[in-house]
Amino acid sequence: MNEPVQLLLAGLGTGSIYALVALGFNIIFKSTGALNFAQGEWVMLGGMVAATLYAAKVPLWLALVAAVCVAMLVGAVSERLIVRRLQRPTAMSITIVTIAIAICTKSLVMLLLGKNPTGLPSFSSGGPVHFAGAVFESQSLWIIGVAALVMGGAGWFFNRTVLGKSMRAAAAQPEAAALVGISPRLTMSLSFILAAGIGALAGVIVTPLTLTSFDHGTILGFKAFCAAMLGGLGSLPGAMVGGLALGLAESFAGGMLSSHFKDAVSFVVLLMVLVRWPNGLLGHGQVEKI
Repeated sequence: MNEPVQLLLAGLGTGSIYALVALGFNIIFKSTGALNFAQGEWVMLGGMVAATLYAAKVPLWLALVAAVCVAMLVGAVSERLIVRRLQRPTAMSITIVTIAIAICTKSLVMLLLGKNPTGLPSFSSGGPVHFAGAVFESQSLWIIGVAALVMGGAGWFFNRTVLGKSMRAAAAQPEAAALVGISPRLTMSLSFILAAGIGALAGVIVTPLTLTSFDHGTILGFKAFCAAMLGGLGSLPGAMVGGLALGLAESFAGGMLSSHFKDAVSFVVLLMVLVRWPNGLLGHGQVEKI
């Protein structure tokens, strides 16, 4: 077995998931300036809903689409009924509210869908894939491919479409955007819907490899947050760079040192970013008057 190639492919697969979830963090941060700590629970929600529907004999692809739609609905309801009702919302108050949303989401999933780990079958039939002396699951190719498509689609949406440009304008200058007819409330709602949908999509494509349960989203959300910090909060390309970098670092640390060091990599990366690169690799500094 070619160990370096094996570790490289494993890191790309893991990093692609981190990149997708980090993208959700960055979309909401870009529109509100807040950290969405419910992002990991939306990943878990997507996986749990898809697995529950599939266990109820719903066709796999229909279960996947339904799971993403349910998560998007949860994101919309969370923004409309909770975040929007804040009096003079600030980035800090929205961040605190997302912690409450995360706790409620986890509790409701545990009560409604159960505590037991559950999974999904691989999206394609056949055994493991052999490449350059390495062996990996075909589901990893789906993860990498879907992540690449979503990243490309997000770049096209925010840079080429009127709606995407409106969301960027409302995030950068909400008062000026409102003067030209762009609704900051609408763009905030759309950011929550997109973040929830992308998180759920990450959940359904990773579940065939890792299984999922009601408590699966917390650690994944934390690692994706570290990836977003590494790439630069608010930077969409930074989500991809940070996610892949963290995934590769975890893979090589676990393979060349010990698997016990794998989860510690995220904490080390977060400390390094806070000390050395507080704006991330691709982020931009912002001066605020306090």
